[in-house]
Amino acid sequence: MTARFVLRNVKTTDGNAADIVVENRKIVDIAPPGTGTGEKIFDFENNVYVSSGWIDMHVHAFPEFDPYGDDIDEIGYKLGVTTIIDAGSTGADRIHDLVNNSKRSKTNLFAFLNISRIGLRQIDELSDLALLNEEALLKAVTEYKDVIVGLKARISKSVVGPNGVEPLKIARKFSKATDLPLMVHIGSGPPDINDVLDLLEENDVITHFLNGKANNLFGESGKPLPKLLKAIERGVHLDVGHGNASFSFRTAEQAKEHGIHFDTISTDIYRKNRLHGPVYNMANVLTKFLYLGYSLKEVIDAVTVNAAKWLNKPALGRIQTGDIANLTLFTIENEPIALLDSEGEERIAEQRIVAKGVVINGEYIEC
Repeated sequence: MTARFVLRNVKTTDGNAADIVVENRKIVDIAPPGTGTGEKIFDFENNVYVSSGWIDMHVHAFPEFDPYGDDIDEIGYKLGVTTIIDAGSTGADRIHDLVNNSKRSKTNLFAFLNISRIGLRQIDELSDLALLNEEALLKAVTEYKDVIVGLKARISKSVVGPNGVEPLKIARKFSKATDLPLMVHIGSGPPDINDVLDLLEENDVITHFLNGKANNLFGESGKPLPKLLKAIERGVHLDVGHGNASFSFRTAEQAKEHGIHFDTISTDIYRKNRLHGPVYNMANVLTKFLYLGYSLKEVIDAVTVNAAKWLNKPALGRIQTGDIANLTLFTIENEPIALLDSEGEERIAEQRIVAKGVVINGEYIEC
């Protein structure tokens, strides 16, 4: 039994204030401000926002793999994120180690399984098609069906080597065999981005969709490619996946100009870009979209409601009595901040989002 506590005078992104009461890990009451009762009261005096716990759809949470690795809680609850989805750090050979690590961590974890059995043990994991072993993949998916939410294929030149779009065709086959969607990393070609788009289906995820590379989704004209528009019509999901090399202010402005809206905002965070930028943390990435002119609700929905919907776990994207309490507390600070994209371009924002704390599986922790 855990003590009953109250998050007093917190406000939601629509500006409404409330007291949220948590007991035995669950939200037991959402009361008018100032009326919630409990053994511990944390009074935020209407200066702090609350949302359902932030969900990061693209992280790298397997510390043994370098350079794309980090510790689960360092990129999770300590940064205001209550649920992370590891984006293919491990394949069939090491998924069990990732799952075991998660059992020793506070942050909720799901995973995309890399279609290469070795995962990110090396960074050209799709250059040898022999590593795309269907039998090993199917066994891993069966064993860890509660953790694996999809399959990950990194389809860019440095990863696939001479194989072009062939690894994605194999990934599509694996997707049909497992009934799991794909998360597809896009970047430098070959293969040509249009050939990648042709193979994507409803509920697949394009991550890094705002990258500024020559092979991007907006072409030389800055207008969305026709095949991108068709993919969106088919129900393909657009994820930011900021990372070291995959978010451009210029591309983001082109997307906004043409009404191409993100579905989810994710960080593609790992130790290097957490410590040295340009990612740093989820709040920093969200601040960039506030700077770009999106509303606070649009920005926060991208890491709560929208992500939970894709995961088919609606409870993770709402604040409702009876649910396990996973919440993020944050402020909007009216102070300038220098923001960097992945191409080294700096913009100065006048406001920034700052994570202040989380309630994770019913436990309140300050950030």
